[in-house]
Amino acid sequence: MPRMREIRPGLWHWTAIHPSIGITVSGYRLAVERVLLDPVVPEEGAGVLGDPPPTDVLLTNRHHWRGCTELIAAFGVTVHVPRSGLHEFGLDRPVTPYDPGNELPGGAVVHEVGHLCPDEMALWFPAHRALAIADGAIRHPPGGPLAFVPDRLIGEDPEPVKAALRERYGELARELRPEVLLLAHGEPIIDGGGAELERFSREGASAEF
Repeated sequence: MPRMREIRPGLWHWTAIHPSIGITVSGYRLAVERVLLDPVVPEEGAGVLGDPPPTDVLLTNRHHWRGCTELIAAFGVTVHVPRSGLHEFGLDRPVTPYDPGNELPGGAVVHEVGHLCPDEMALWFPAHRALAIADGAIRHPPGGPLAFVPDRLIGEDPEPVKAALRERYGELARELRPEVLLLAHGEPIIDGGGAELERFSREGASAEF
């Protein structure tokens, strides 16, 4: 599979190794909007993201800083993060906070998910019919169905957390009816994203890795 590919007109996806945890993660580029979503620096370098150069980075939760340090240096981007996750960032990580209900660069509308962590958000891009999901649902293996992270990564009592996430994702699927799901962990779902999110809300299981 190409390292960078256009999955919908103007909407690009790539994968690269996370610089801190050493696993493959996904990043996204909205070319016309000049926005990057949960970006890790591509293996080819930041320069491949620069035509036109991005102006803003959106993070779906506080854990997705990934390649932002390099992207600030390369392009001077503004990094937008959930206000409820601001404690993660210091002077070496300049950010602009956002809240549920805000509209962000690129036309993204913020929907609170919570439960997994207070700053777990979903970002809705109406122009692309695309919903970006943080860590509440992943695809492992990469082309498989939506799944939860393993229970050991959720906490001491994972079942109530998973039940609350299922309920919230079901609400978002019915309210927004997304066509595309942009996942921070795993390949995006390019068609039928809403149906898969509905299925996950009813019967989602945990991945094992």
